[in-house]
Amino acid sequence: MPGARGWFKVRRRETTEVVIGRITGTIRHPQILILGRYDTAGRLRAVGRTTPLKPEPARQLADHLTPAGPEHPWSRGTLDPILVIPDRVAEISADTAIDRGTWRHPLRFVGLRLDVAVADMPTFGEGTQPASG
Repeated sequence: MPGARGWFKVRRRETTEVVIGRITGTIRHPQILILGRYDTAGRLRAVGRTTPLKPEPARQLADHLTPAGPEHPWSRGTLDPILVIPDRVAEISADTAIDRGTWRHPLRFVGLRLDVAVADMPTFGEGTQPASG
């Protein structure tokens, strides 16, 4: 239609790595990952959550998750999420929209990164990830 104007919403996505700190569902059947990054003081800070996992990635991930004990850096709450030992790195695809240091939109799980150690990841606020602010 001549003279008509419209808006297009464009979302830009990037991939990066994050620490798996909590899950919903069960250890054998994880549904959603709650993810974090360590800050410069060594605190694990929540930065986002995934969309629901598809069955095959959830099965593959289940073999690598371990329930956490009382030493987990996040406190236990009364909600459904299960704390897991934060020693696994997930690759995710994230929209670049950030709000107060966390991704604004749900993250897409790309895969488990067994070749990346938690200690080798950038700290919260560095690299391709949410920054403080």
